[in-house]
Amino acid sequence: MDKQSLILVTGPARSGKSEWAENLAQKSGQSVIYIATSTVDPEDVDWQNRVQQHQCRRPANWQTLAVPIQLTEALQTCSRSDTCLLIDSLGTWLANLLDQDEVTWEKTLTLLINSLKHLPGTVIFVAEETGWGVVPAYPIGRVFRDRLGTLTRQIGSMADIVYLVTGGHVLNLSQLGSPLINSIKPDL
Repeated sequence: MDKQSLILVTGPARSGKSEWAENLAQKSGQSVIYIATSTVDPEDVDWQNRVQQHQCRRPANWQTLAVPIQLTEALQTCSRSDTCLLIDSLGTWLANLLDQDEVTWEKTLTLLINSLKHLPGTVIFVAEETGWGVVPAYPIGRVFRDRLGTLTRQIGSMADIVYLVTGGHVLNLSQLGSPLINSIKPDL
């Protein structure tokens, strides 16, 4: 793996995308900072179990930061040429910001995308694929799906490598596919 690269790992729920991203981070040979974007509700036992599964898989020498909202700032602060940042995940980060109106969200998105152009080291994003099913019946579900699809597409267009993890297999989309001409906001 190149010492300075942007990697996107995407796939459906329970596909193994986080495990694949963790594998890539481990193989990077760099010190790893795991940026967890979720919040933990003490009443949600299922979510606590999911978070614990992720924590148990991580090597003890990885630093973990809880960053539910200030992702751009954390990337700028933590990124170094000898560091691998693993962000898990874009969907949970976005869910924490769903109360932002469209103008504020566009500013947040622009700041994140622009910051990725200048980060040293390796940055690995994990993103959920949510748009493969039915169109959500509720407005907030459609906002989430559309924003995540746009965010994933923009990061994917910038990424050096894009992986799809599904059905127990990892596909390197950068080798198998062709990039789509970026027709959405060509230069933020």
